[in-house]
Amino acid sequence: MSTYDLHEGTVTTILIRGARILGGTPSDILLRDGVVADIGDLAGVRADQAVDADGLIALPGLVDLHTHLREPGREDAETVETGTQAAARGGYTAVHAMANTSPVADTAGVVEQVWRLGQEYGHCDVQPVGAVTSGLGGSQLAELGAMADSAARVRVFSDDGKCVSDAVLMRRALEYVKAFDGVVAQHAQEPRLTEGAQLNEGEVSARLGLIGWPAVAEEAIIARDCLLAAHVGSRLHVCHVSTAGSVEIIRWAKSKGWDVTAEVTPHHLLLTDSCAERSPLGPYNPIYKVNPPLRTAEDVRALREALADGTIDCVATDHAPHPVEDKETEWAAAAMGMIGLETALSVVQEAMVETGLLDWAGVADRMSARPAAIGRLAGHGRPVEPGSPGNLTLFDPSVRQPVDPAAMASKSRNTPYEGLTLPGRVVATFLRGRPTVLEGKLV
Repeated sequence: MSTYDLHEGTVTTILIRGARILGGTPSDILLRDGVVADIGDLAGVRADQAVDADGLIALPGLVDLHTHLREPGREDAETVETGTQAAARGGYTAVHAMANTSPVADTAGVVEQVWRLGQEYGHCDVQPVGAVTSGLGGSQLAELGAMADSAARVRVFSDDGKCVSDAVLMRRALEYVKAFDGVVAQHAQEPRLTEGAQLNEGEVSARLGLIGWPAVAEEAIIARDCLLAAHVGSRLHVCHVSTAGSVEIIRWAKSKGWDVTAEVTPHHLLLTDSCAERSPLGPYNPIYKVNPPLRTAEDVRALREALADGTIDCVATDHAPHPVEDKETEWAAAAMGMIGLETALSVVQEAMVETGLLDWAGVADRMSARPAAIGRLAGHGRPVEPGSPGNLTLFDPSVRQPVDPAAMASKSRNTPYEGLTLPGRVVATFLRGRPTVLEGKLV
């Protein structure tokens, strides 16, 4: 695909030949000095590097609102370097790094540390997410204003992994972030309703003898927080929506004109709680243990329809790497979470494009434009057009290939898709006009 090797500082122009922007007709794209310089039939144009994109779809660089990079504190699971390598391999040019690190990203100093690690080692842009409460303890607000004013310019705040369950504290957080156009991203889980919970409450959990995780534990918090956001007049974002009931509450809130947005993960669009009972990897396999849990086929159907009609705004991976010893153990003791950066676009093709629910323009909207807008991330989520930053992904939708954890860039291997065959392959990723991935390999 590539005709020249790329070295730092040596290439300023790249000509991408024959790409189908958003799945449209083939067109050439010229990247110069970090931006899209021209689009069209550019047969006579010379460039430092030429890339053959025949048959490939060009999308704006993907943006993830929900990534766990684990650094600082759990570098055995992931680092900023390995996590952003995985992101680039998945077509991402920006990720939001969640706050549940060690130490917690609840001060200007820690978010700036993460931001600078991204500047130094990142294969995509890294935008830190600040904690809502100090130490994720749920008892007092973190340094929201200081994080917003820091070099990291934090605009998304979340205690993800834990719910801000105190209604008074949640109201105060919503009031505080309103001053600088921030957003509180809530992990909706009523803790008293999920004590000891292991799997979606239903027939499968009953058969397996696992403590049930009721849908109402998510839905009750979402309903409360939508009302709080409306009362305060602030922005609320709902993390990893997983139930049909949650969809209806969010749809109702949006019908009121309230500033509520929501995300869904790839795994909640494709997998169900039945995976814990019967899957290629066998029953009781904790690779399927995730928070919120995998739900029913009816929930999956509702989530897909909500993403298609815009009730759910975007896809966010909730990439949650864990070392082998934290996942390959008995179900009750295993850590919750799955990796997802490198497979997200393939899963969305399987669940949304091949089912006719989204076209490629819709994919670009849900995986680039909307998450960038929610995160107030300037320079990302822009259309592939002259003058836009040279952040784009070249994707081959025609191939199907088995998922091989050993071939992934992530430091962890806890993918639920091992052995499954998924469609599509990210061939190249460009960040401000420079490739981070070419021919499917990191540059």
